[in-house]
Amino acid sequence: MVLASAIVFVVSLLIGALGIYLGARVIVGAGDYDHAIVTALIGAIVWAVVGFFVGWIPLLGPLLALLAYIAVINFRYPGDWTAAAMIGLVAWVTVLIVLYVLAAVGVTGFDAVGVPGV
Repeated sequence: MVLASAIVFVVSLLIGALGIYLGARVIVGAGDYDHAIVTALIGAIVWAVVGFFVGWIPLLGPLLALLAYIAVINFRYPGDWTAAAMIGLVAWVTVLIVLYVLAAVGVTGFDAVGVPGV
């Protein structure tokens, strides 16, 4: 049970990192997948912590969690807040597509670590 959970976490993290990697590559030209993995992990932790403390506040809680996630991307990649938001958007769309394809063929469920809302 623990091993299966660890495998799901790692695979989900790698899928989330793929989305961030592609977003960063397209938006700011950054091309380091290892950097994307660390960013996805930090982003997931920050999202969870902020969500835990303020996620219960209607509208404001999820918005603050999203801003915290974008702040992680902004801190980890060159560019401004707009570039960070665009990296997050490309990551979200990429992960959505990958998870849809994997779910359609019965490989995985529809979630990933490191990209919120997916």
